Amino acid sequence: MDLHPRLLRVFVTVAEELHFGRAAARLYVAQQALSRDVRRLEDQLGQALFTRSTRRVELTPAGARLLPGARRLLALHDELVAEVSSARGPLLVDVNMQGHEPPRPLVRARELAPGVEILARFHGGLASGAAAMREGRLDVSFGRFAGLPASVRKGLVQVPVRLDPLAVLVPEEHPLAALEEVPLGVLADFPLDAMAGNPATTEWTDLGERLAEEFGLTPATPHAPPVGTHEMGLYLQRHREPVLATAKVGGIPGAVVRPLIDPVPLALENLVFPEGLRHPGLDALLQAVTEIRSAERWLRRPPHSWLPEADEALLRQPGHGQGDGVSGAGRGP
Repeated sequence: MDLHPRLLRVFVTVAEELHFGRAAARLYVAQQALSRDVRRLEDQLGQALFTRSTRRVELTPAGARLLPGARRLLALHDELVAEVSSARGPLLVDVNMQGHEPPRPLVRARELAPGVEILARFHGGLASGAAAMREGRLDVSFGRFAGLPASVRKGLVQVPVRLDPLAVLVPEEHPLAALEEVPLGVLADFPLDAMAGNPATTEWTDLGERLAEEFGLTPATPHAPPVGTHEMGLYLQRHREPVLATAKVGGIPGAVVRPLIDPVPLALENLVFPEGLRHPGLDALLQAVTEIRSAERWLRRPPHSWLPEADEALLRQPGHGQGDGVSGAGRGP
């Protein structure tokens, strides 16, 4: 009988939490998948490992006997993986665009694991990053996971990082630049550029399409995408259409960022990596996300805000946002 380490890890986590939802959140997997793995392990052993009721989960005598040995085996397994990972090279992390500051979780992860090499890459979007992960050229990416097709999401793990208020990026002399904040009703008078011409950021274009459909906006004609902050400045001067962005974006020459309001549209940023990836740099990155997300309340919904239903569904998964001050703000006005 061969017991897969994943099944043992699931068993140990449920045994420690005595709660399937919390165990699933701790392992960054869906609760349905976690329950399936527990049943698979029980079938292999021919014994029930947990008793379940609507109120509690408890170890059976067989589960109690298995737990100490499973912990020892996983400790040896993780030690071996750590040795191999340290020899295999750095953790490659996509930070999307050159010229911007690296994400705070990346900075914090380097502090948490100073002996581990974590390298930034610039693939320009999650769609591009997902392709690179499938080909083994990238380990981790950031972006809007809900905007990827189901076929692309398969085999990838997502962890919610933050809710970003959306904004528009416009040239300094654009009419919208005169406003401190841009109501969505006013934005309806201008074509909205959500980078529909960029195959590397289809998840962002999907967000723009959902926003346009919800609030009666007009999508701009697709253009060849710019690469880098300098080229983005030239792109804005040439096309002069508001570009959908997050409020934290800056540093574009000749451009200003204007937050969107009435309601405040949001984008859910996710940390994404392939299932089964083991690396001490990933462990540090996940710890950094959890730490900063909770301290800064990054998943807190502002009042009078809008988030696509597909993104809300990710936040409703067990454990996502717990302790982060997530509110139940509605989708629209």
